[in-house]
Amino acid sequence: MQVFNRLVLTTTLAQGAASLKLNLSACQIDLLIDYLALLIKWNAVYNLTAVRDPAQMVTQHLLDSLAVVVAFDRVRNILDVGAGGGLPGIVLAIVRPDMQVSMIDTVHKKTAFLTQAKAELGLINVTVHTGRVEQLQVAHKFEAITSRAFAELADFISWSGHLLAPGGRFVAMKGVNPQQELLRLPAGWVVQEVRALTVPGLQAQRHLIFIERNQN
Repeated sequence: MQVFNRLVLTTTLAQGAASLKLNLSACQIDLLIDYLALLIKWNAVYNLTAVRDPAQMVTQHLLDSLAVVVAFDRVRNILDVGAGGGLPGIVLAIVRPDMQVSMIDTVHKKTAFLTQAKAELGLINVTVHTGRVEQLQVAHKFEAITSRAFAELADFISWSGHLLAPGGRFVAMKGVNPQQELLRLPAGWVVQEVRALTVPGLQAQRHLIFIERNQN
């Protein structure tokens, strides 16, 4: 079993957040570590993530999710599709308490974890849905819809496009630049930007793909 050294993990997280130029409070850092501890606890039974080492989880999960926070600067409500263990949804909810964060996953054990995390962390800005995103109906559509290695971009857009508000955009988290996927986007959608990300301590490619409705 890997050692959960809270002080070391907190220091690594705080330094990484600072290098990302995120001004997080001590309370937010503590909440992120509390979330990590909860994820590790549930992961022992529910297999929410293949990453088991707490130090690697700080880098590959928490800092990886924190690296995308700036992409949602002016967003007030967001949907995380295929939310899994809450990445980036729970992380966004902690660092952006002013933003309403909805998460959806088809796997009941994952949404059970998300519901428990919402309760234990006191995240009143979180809504959890269980089911297929293409069947989801909401009263208010989302300014941004995100996913982290959820599906091919064409499927991501086809399944959840009905939930995007006018003027909203998709922000997909990917590893390498998915150039072939970009060529297969559904008609009516256009790539606005492909942004390379640097995640502190992570020696791997990360890209954000911004996609909007074609206004022409």
